[in-house]
Amino acid sequence: MRDNRRVTSSSTDRFDDPSYLSDLPGGWSVGTPDEADAAELAALLRRHEKHGRGWAGSGEDDVLVEVSATGSMVRENIVLRDGDGVIRGWASAHDRAAGRMLLIVIVDHRLDDSLADRVAEVLFEWADEAATRVGSERGLDVQQIDSGAFADDDRQHRWLSRAGYTQVRRWWQMSRPVTPEEADLDPEPDAGVVIRPVKREGGGMPDEDDLRTVHDILETSFADHFNSHEETFDEFVFRLREDPGHRWDHWWIAELVDEGKEPEPAGTLVGAVREGEDGQPDGSYVEYLGVLQSARGRGVAKALLGTIIADAASRGRDRVGLEVDADSPTGADALYESMGWKTSYVTQSWHRDVPVAD
Repeated sequence: MRDNRRVTSSSTDRFDDPSYLSDLPGGWSVGTPDEADAAELAALLRRHEKHGRGWAGSGEDDVLVEVSATGSMVRENIVLRDGDGVIRGWASAHDRAAGRMLLIVIVDHRLDDSLADRVAEVLFEWADEAATRVGSERGLDVQQIDSGAFADDDRQHRWLSRAGYTQVRRWWQMSRPVTPEEADLDPEPDAGVVIRPVKREGGGMPDEDDLRTVHDILETSFADHFNSHEETFDEFVFRLREDPGHRWDHWWIAELVDEGKEPEPAGTLVGAVREGEDGQPDGSYVEYLGVLQSARGRGVAKALLGTIIADAASRGRDRVGLEVDADSPTGADALYESMGWKTSYVTQSWHRDVPVAD
């Protein structure tokens, strides 16, 4: 894994200059958030989600991934506070993989448009500087910033466009109901495909060889997908373990067991828990589903999906969610729809390439 990076005051010094913030109301300031701000940031994030898609789903655990001491190894954050010290804007930059920096920008929807526009401008300018630092540490000439927006959030679209971002992709966020009877579902087809969980050692930790198999399958199967960037094994495991919904017993490997041959890894599914809102049951979520090209057409993906459906039902959960590339030529959405998934809402990816100065 790369050397750990921590946010320093130099990340915000220029933006903390009173002359730079002179067109904001008196008393506004810039700072770096930490765990103590998690509740306030979660409230800001939930208002953003409710405005963008009609309902909120994030909580303090999701925010802690971004602002905790552990998260700061690969992330930088900035917040804008008003004269009363209330957080009105937040940006988080995540050095996800070589050449790809994920960016979250959230502005309080209670601000009027002119003030919100200026807050967004400051946050996106900070993102360019964060991209320059990240790209420089990676030894890159150009650093991509990958930010997102809900498809119906016109205000976010306006800010992204003004900051030089281009909308490059749409993503269908899909969900499928799960019934208790599906706990007895047999997901394995009669085609020499066997699904097994990632092996666990005595202390409950996963077998490293199996984790490397999962990583290798995903890197290989996604190599020709949109905006694929190579992620090291250490980066991959560290990032997935940060997810509040992470569970080792939600990782599966599909193997081909053709007669007379040793079992051959062919696909993998990494799942997670999604907590229910307002006392509702939890759900499961497909973080990753990858099948090697040599094994496609054998029912591997369908068997893996059937496995997480049956697992969710056995745990008393009521749904399984996933994300699919709406613009992909592979037609993966047809499989999901045939198995009962329906689109709940749509998100977008917006990209900007930032030159990295020497």
